[in-house]
Amino acid sequence: QVLAEIMTKLGVPDDKFGATCVLVDKLEKVPLEAIRPDFLALGLTDEVIDSLVEVLALKTVDELRVLLGDDSKALDHLTSLFAYAEAYGFSDWLVFDASVVRGLSYYTGVVFEAFDRSGEFRAIMGGGRYDKLLSTFGGQPLEAAGFGFGDAVIIELLKSKDLLPTFDASGVQVVVCAFSPELHGAAIEVASKLREAGGAVDLVLESKKPKWVLKHAARLAAEYAVIVAPDEWGQGNVRVKNMAEGEQADVPVGELA
Repeated sequence: QVLAEIMTKLGVPDDKFGATCVLVDKLEKVPLEAIRPDFLALGLTDEVIDSLVEVLALKTVDELRVLLGDDSKALDHLTSLFAYAEAYGFSDWLVFDASVVRGLSYYTGVVFEAFDRSGEFRAIMGGGRYDKLLSTFGGQPLEAAGFGFGDAVIIELLKSKDLLPTFDASGVQVVVCAFSPELHGAAIEVASKLREAGGAVDLVLESKKPKWVLKHAARLAAEYAVIVAPDEWGQGNVRVKNMAEGEQADVPVGELA
């Protein structure tokens, strides 16, 4: 909205808005003079191009208010956003930047990008408000906001902070498996009981032999494997194997937690 109001004041035709947004988005990666001919090809004059770039360099909402005036709807939305951020206690994480455009013209409100605080990496994620996107594709009008993120940037950021997990362990503590499909309900009951007690449980409902289940538990580095078998279940027990010690025993279901 801010960019739309700015372009209107600068006399940029509405039908050139989308293409201009695409070019503005490129300014983060390439110098102005490299794409000035593209701006000129859209019918923008050198004066309008330079004025647009000057506006994109503004770093405060107050500076923008001087240009757009107090009756700006776009500024109302920005002001509300920062007020809500203050109320929620995360305003320190937000910085106004008029140059954040996003290259997609379906955005209808505030757009945003997220970076690591050191500024070492490219944007981790970005998105914004779009009120007409669903109706464009034949759906009912629905106000919405969304974002996308780059897994490659997140991986590099985690590496730089020495926070990238090794995935040597799955985090699963117990693997539960039914001996047969008839005991699926019993296996679900056992898994639910363990989860309610705070256990991290992998429930196997596929038709697998006990040997496969034990190998699966070993691959996950689980502490225990629980087999729900007909004879044991009939007695109110389940077969529990301690994966580290290799010992197994029948344990009453009521004592699992």
